[in-house]
Amino acid sequence: MGCSSCSTGKDGQPRGCKNNGTCGSDGCNKLTVFDWLSNMALPNGQKPFDCVEVRFKNSRKSFFRNTENLSLSIGDVVATEVSPGHDVGIVTLTGELVKVQMKKKKVAHDSEDVKRIYRKATQKDIDIWQKSRDKEESVQKRSRELAIALNLQMKISDVEFQGDGSKATFYYTAEERVDFRQLIKDMARAFSTRIEMRQIGFRQEAARLGGIGSCGRELCCSTWLTDFRSVNTASARYQQLSLNPQKLAGQCGKLKCCLNYELDAYLDALKEFPKTDVKVFTEKGKAVCQKIDIFKGLMWFAYENEWMNWHKLTVTQVNEIIDLNKQKKKVSSLEEYASELIEDTKMDFENVVGQDSLTRFDKPKRKKKRRNKNNRKRNQRKSKRDA
Repeated sequence: MGCSSCSTGKDGQPRGCKNNGTCGSDGCNKLTVFDWLSNMALPNGQKPFDCVEVRFKNSRKSFFRNTENLSLSIGDVVATEVSPGHDVGIVTLTGELVKVQMKKKKVAHDSEDVKRIYRKATQKDIDIWQKSRDKEESVQKRSRELAIALNLQMKISDVEFQGDGSKATFYYTAEERVDFRQLIKDMARAFSTRIEMRQIGFRQEAARLGGIGSCGRELCCSTWLTDFRSVNTASARYQQLSLNPQKLAGQCGKLKCCLNYELDAYLDALKEFPKTDVKVFTEKGKAVCQKIDIFKGLMWFAYENEWMNWHKLTVTQVNEIIDLNKQKKKVSSLEEYASELIEDTKMDFENVVGQDSLTRFDKPKRKKKRRNKNNRKRNQRKSKRDA
């Protein structure tokens, strides 16, 4: 849901307001909440909720208390309380829906973390804020040079200046603990401002920077994903995916978050399956599981001496054989169970065009036999004689 300034231009090129999601309409922002209560009036005697949601750079959001009873609406630029100084942000949500968001994010209304809003930002506040935002790119480049000069094993991924320009927060990623005391001194001397270092994870870094995933869509963490749950290789094993790090890893270098999306469905389907290392005993010999199809409920078994011949069984049949084996009974062979499976030849998809083959143009055309003139004459003579 983008604003009008982010639509396509006449020449087909993206127009773009170049505000990186900080324009007044707030339509380009990540996790923008639609205020579906905006057109509903409060009951008589009900006071409006005195907290609002304010967004800062890179979708960082916080709740602030409107103690001055300012008339605020979505898109207003406000000056908020921080320590020290003040910060400048954009109001993203007002009214009763803020109460729902605070409850969802477990923020108490009377918490000390909920600061207050000073005022609507003046033109002077906005000019200082924009001036600070414009120099973030050059400051980030210079800070990386200082870190490289000190041989620090860290990567500074982003810089965020406070609205009044009195403090700069540097976001970095590192594999191990980094001693950046000397780096802070060098940065304070180079930028003449208060420095704060904040370490973030690799997933949070990918969420802040954004990008396109292997699926061709924008990264989930930079569009709608709010919590970063741990992902391990067991998620790939349950879904029978090949353990290829290049395919399973995302742009953050960690396992893809989407490996957890369908994991619950696979775990529910696997509850009826026996373990894959199970062995069934028949009079013909011992059989070992070779392959399973989770959603069709099928398992393939092969005798130990006949690895090339696989026998397809349903999960119900396998569990039946296992129960008999526990009673120290053996079935005659797997072929009896495999022969009971009737193949369903019904097509799930039918081509309404006329069942045309995709390779119909690959077949060479047959040449028509041309009749010789002599054959024609002979046939004509023969027809006259018969007449």
